[in-house]
Amino acid sequence: LYAVGGNPEAASVSGISVFWVTMGAFILAGILYGFGSWLECARMVGSGSAAYGQGWEMDAIAACVVGGVSFTGGIGKISGVVVGVLIFTVLIYSLTILGIDTNLQFVFEGIIIITAVTLDCLKYVQKK
Repeated sequence: LYAVGGNPEAASVSGISVFWVTMGAFILAGILYGFGSWLECARMVGSGSAAYGQGWEMDAIAACVVGGVSFTGGIGKISGVVVGVLIFTVLIYSLTILGIDTNLQFVFEGIIIITAVTLDCLKYVQKK
């Protein structure tokens, strides 16, 4: 995945089947999405809502970027993503306990995301 994400052409020349690695990643992601949604459905028995989970995609992307996954591809570790998720979870729980308004919680999340993306872009510019 690192090779294909970093430079698909070089990975292909090295003998890695870029198509099958990409397909495998999407298949594995689909299986894990299904398992995760099954767990969420089991957790919220009797309290379903059409808007449940709305906005979680941004949280997932933000946790990945804060954890060190680069937008340019080929850079990142699972341990960094776990740290990013923990940072956002602690932030949300802390702000909720402090009684901060939900809308302000989004502002704090946005500030962290903008900072992480800016640092990622600066790293990318310095490499080039």
